[in-house]
Amino acid sequence: MAQLNSKELTTLPVGRLGLIPLQSCRPLGEKVDEWLVQWRKERNSPELNSFAFEGYRRDSYIVDVKTPRFGSGEGKGEIGESVRGDDIYLMVDVCNHSLSYRISGFTNLMSPDDHFQDLKRAIAAIGGKARRINVIMPYLYESRQSKRVGRESLDCASALQELTGMGVENIITFDAHDARVQNATPLHGFETIQPSYQFIKALLHNVEGLHIDNDHFMIISPDEGSMRRAIYLANVLGVDMGMYYRRLDYSKMVKGRHPIAAYEFLGPKLEGKDVILIDDMISSGKSILEIASLLKKRGAGKIFICTTFGLFTEGMEKFDEAYQNGIFDKLLTTNLVYQTPELLSKPYYITCDMSKYIALIIDTLNHDMSVSHLLNPADRIKRCVSNYMAQYEK
Repeated sequence: MAQLNSKELTTLPVGRLGLIPLQSCRPLGEKVDEWLVQWRKERNSPELNSFAFEGYRRDSYIVDVKTPRFGSGEGKGEIGESVRGDDIYLMVDVCNHSLSYRISGFTNLMSPDDHFQDLKRAIAAIGGKARRINVIMPYLYESRQSKRVGRESLDCASALQELTGMGVENIITFDAHDARVQNATPLHGFETIQPSYQFIKALLHNVEGLHIDNDHFMIISPDEGSMRRAIYLANVLGVDMGMYYRRLDYSKMVKGRHPIAAYEFLGPKLEGKDVILIDDMISSGKSILEIASLLKKRGAGKIFICTTFGLFTEGMEKFDEAYQNGIFDKLLTTNLVYQTPELLSKPYYITCDMSKYIALIIDTLNHDMSVSHLLNPADRIKRCVSNYMAQYEK
């Protein structure tokens, strides 16, 4: 993946770069910081010696920020250095359930609400002194509550308005459940990024002997909501796509919802074809494994499950069982949310590292340059597949 070089320094930085990975996102933030440090040390240009590039090269861009809590469970944000005039990028993983805090003698696991409050505390600690504040929130807070049906709260839109009201200029997220929620803040930057290239790159790096063509490969959407992801990937790879849709039983109500009567398949024949089953997230995993099982019954070859966010809210047991029964071959998710040691140890699991991609976006935005070319990885995917196929033919 190409990054800025000396010839591309056509704009000045918006401000001195500052990276604030909150505790929930610290491992990913440190990887991003390593890429930024490496690139900027390797970059050579006469302009780098001017005062406009003060602090451009540093051993680390991470700003010292803490969000401690009192014994009552209340918290605060503390910043350990000046960020006046800086271009700040805050990173937060609202799904990180591995962190905890003490409250009145009890241990409380941090919820998405706790992480979001800590994000706001860090912004408040900056005190409006930064030149620009950007938030990188891979899993968009309350993104599953992005639309109102009946008498419901509209949490995601409210959260975006809170952040922009505090001075956040750009919000960068990945694979938003419904990107239309950005209409809540139409005068501020909002980017939702797809990890399609990272999926293909990781898959081809770890699996040998695949034929990426229309006769041997296919992209499957597990529901109508993920159809646009499948269409994009199928078009780039030049293969067919199919989808399942849920046929609901409208005569019954179970826990406030109409139960699923059956899953119906739409698409061409897939017998003998290897498939990528793509979605934005795995929550419990029940639906995605059921679709994978149906694909096997239809004669699918190898099945690769690719989802941006692996939450695994009910553990890994059902995935272990499905893998042992030959329901799927590989499971790919990104490191944009917390990954348990148990998940990383699974023989069927492939992690897709997003740190380099995030660093590239930050580096580009810091120079106030367009990221449009970064948001559409079609050329990179085609090049990756072409190199893989050439190596396989040899």
